[in-house]
Amino acid sequence: MPKIAFIGTGGTIASIGSGPFDLLDYNASNARVNARAILDRTGLAETIGDIVPIDFRTFDSSAVSHTDWSELADLCWELAQDTSLTGIVIGHGTATLEETAWLLSLVLDLNVPVILTGAMRPLSGLSSDAGANLAAAIHVADAAYRGRNCGVFVVLNNEIHAPRTVTKAHTLRLNAFKSPWEGPIGTVDGLAVRFTRQELHRRPLSFGRGLLRKLPRVDIAYSYVGADGCAIKAFVNAGARGVVSAGFGPGMGTPAETKALAEAIEAGVIVVQSSRTGAGKVVDSAGHRDLGIIAGNDLSPQKARIVLALCLARGDTRDEIGRAFQSI
Repeated sequence: MPKIAFIGTGGTIASIGSGPFDLLDYNASNARVNARAILDRTGLAETIGDIVPIDFRTFDSSAVSHTDWSELADLCWELAQDTSLTGIVIGHGTATLEETAWLLSLVLDLNVPVILTGAMRPLSGLSSDAGANLAAAIHVADAAYRGRNCGVFVVLNNEIHAPRTVTKAHTLRLNAFKSPWEGPIGTVDGLAVRFTRQELHRRPLSFGRGLLRKLPRVDIAYSYVGADGCAIKAFVNAGARGVVSAGFGPGMGTPAETKALAEAIEAGVIVVQSSRTGAGKVVDSAGHRDLGIIAGNDLSPQKARIVLALCLARGDTRDEIGRAFQSI
């Protein structure tokens, strides 16, 4: 049987509500169980592999910090030193799962796959997806290891997604996780794991884990009708070294926001243009290039923020950061 480490970090997959019909406000109880208890309650402890429970956190993923990212990445690296281990599965809250997965894909290059999974219904809830998602993640970890595809993947609702493209697209539905412009890279049907895309483990950018201990402040400014740039100015005054603009359509803010971004650049802040649309590549416009605004490719604002923070922590120049976003 495969030997899989299961890291518990809390989240809905670990949450205990007031009863089986408490599927919405279960966080009110603030009750979450550890990795061993999740395995016991789902009945997966001794059934589909040698699953080793590892306790990390038992919080809501809205509380994840840069420090947590650093410690989680280090933990994955330490676990992978065990040559008998064939995979790592991380149970994670869905609120920030896509960001943690993307971050780990940029800093981990291990000899075992890392699979992130979660649940849309609490462990205690009627028809909870916790057990099914965890079982699917374990199967994917085993299949990926046997296929020598030791990347980072997201597995929920019997779909395998790449961290680069996956996002939470619904607040409640079991099929909340989507990859809007590329789709899933594989499926899980019972014991059968099928990868449907060949470019499974792309690492166009790679960063050292040590950078996670010195990530600078990088903020996201969300565009809307009438946005006057006040938020951008506040971020700069708060010490932001980078700002990601979550702009309209193909990637643009209001005239007032563009003016504020230009002022931020003059003050030494690195600005990356993204889009609030959730899919598609932003336009690398001549006007933005003249101002020094970097096009964020097709990354969501939250994922562009992670890349920008890592580049700044590494000491990259504006030109180097621009090339990083072009190549990703």
